[in-house]
Amino acid sequence: MSGKVEVLAPGLFATVQDLGRPGYTALGVGRSGAADRAALRLANRLVGNPESNAAIEATFGGLAVRFDGPGLIALTGAVGAARLGGRAIGPNAPVLVRVGDELRLGAPEVGLRAYLAVRGGIDVPPVLGGRGTDTLSGLGPEPLAAGTTLPVGERVLAWPPVDLAPCAALVPEPVLRLIPGPRLDFFTPDAFDRLLSGRYLVSAESNRVGLRLDGPVLRRARTGELPPEPAAPGAVQVPPSGQPILFLADHPVTGGYPVVAVVAEDDLGGAAQARPGTRLRFARYGRGCLPA
Repeated sequence: MSGKVEVLAPGLFATVQDLGRPGYTALGVGRSGAADRAALRLANRLVGNPESNAAIEATFGGLAVRFDGPGLIALTGAVGAARLGGRAIGPNAPVLVRVGDELRLGAPEVGLRAYLAVRGGIDVPPVLGGRGTDTLSGLGPEPLAAGTTLPVGERVLAWPPVDLAPCAALVPEPVLRLIPGPRLDFFTPDAFDRLLSGRYLVSAESNRVGLRLDGPVLRRARTGELPPEPAAPGAVQVPPSGQPILFLADHPVTGGYPVVAVVAEDDLGGAAQARPGTRLRFARYGRGCLPA
């Protein structure tokens, strides 16, 4: 695809995202990037892009865009109604675009974040090697707004050899695998088991920084301040309320609260697709995803 993509409506919240800015943690810059990295990678593969190309991350539908040239697109992630040029299209498949076609996404039936890849990638200027928006640090392009135009790049691979990618359905109650965190000794001995045995509700205060979870309270065994220390994606940090926060793509690089556990990297896409009101559970990593 050449030319540009014009944003007619951003929906609830939409940004440009790629695989982020790895390697700058020592400078205080987090990796950021797509919240559901597997969905972004798949969208790029379906249009014959390198997996690292930038695409659009749309939160809870409502996105509407117009294409000023012919090309190839793919939608992945959250599943909902989508219409291109007035005709319905499905997810996880490459779709040809005609000049002037408009794409409109409805609210997803399942999941939270959808990814729109265009062949060639969204070619906004990189900042520290990444083209995505970090909502916490403010790096990268502004969140999309009506009237925003996005240039399409030319970084492509061979034409995609498939016309559909079978994908496992997003589950209504995700199970996220955990390993004990570096500050487990700051909590009472039953804290990790409470995480594994309880059900947590994703709070409406959640965003790309993290999921705020309501559920069994985790009690501290040690009080006092903890010096700021690096935090990884998937870290489960516990503030004084005892209600955990699961760090997602735009998490801070340091935190002042102890990390009781860490979610496996492969499960973070499922966490990123958990909308407010979703119930989720944790399982001990290494037991085949079975809840404790």
